[in-house]
Amino acid sequence: MTPAALLSRRATPPRLVIFDCDGVLVDSEGIANRVTARWISELGWPMTPAESDRHFLGMSLDDMMPVIAARIGRPVPPDWRAGMMADFIATLGREVVAIDGAIAALDGMDALGMPWRVATNSSHAEIAVKFHRLGLSARVAGRAHSFEDVARGKPAPDLFLATAAAEGVTPGDCVVIEDSATGARAARAAGMDCLGFAPHGHDDALRAEGAAPFRSMYHLPDLIRDALRIHA
Repeated sequence: MTPAALLSRRATPPRLVIFDCDGVLVDSEGIANRVTARWISELGWPMTPAESDRHFLGMSLDDMMPVIAARIGRPVPPDWRAGMMADFIATLGREVVAIDGAIAALDGMDALGMPWRVATNSSHAEIAVKFHRLGLSARVAGRAHSFEDVARGKPAPDLFLATAAAEGVTPGDCVVIEDSATGARAARAAGMDCLGFAPHGHDDALRAEGAAPFRSMYHLPDLIRDALRIHA
């Protein structure tokens, strides 16, 4: 299904756009995969950045830990998580950039008068350093929701449901922007339409979770504008 077809079948216009963070607004997944692969390899599970992406795309660190422990056959050392996160956050602060078109997408939402929020399986510490480096801290203040705020991160629906509640809208009022099957599954479980950001065309996993793929963040404002016009 195309994004236009998905949005045109809505009974009511969208009232909130919920953005994932990594891979949608912030180009941090390459950094995450590189750091994660190095630290997991040191535990005895040899891993490349590409393998890290395949195993863990969209997962929270809480969900990753038992997978790692099962693979290495022992508990993850108690200081491993803190060390990896410190390395990751420091690297983000030096290297992270915005996804091409992400700032234009936020500008477009504001121009349309469309409320937006961010819901991510990242920690609040990660959120803070990413948006600080991009100069967006003030813009996302009060709008960024972490898996740390709910009982279960994605693929459970908790994070998206809490984000909708914070805006005072129902799940059916929301359109989610995701780049991972994990996030799209969470949106579907929450009863929300999902547009799957797939800039490189690898969208089978997103489609399997009911997301409608699109290729460029520059196109998002037009998609939301058209959805609003249908119900004008």
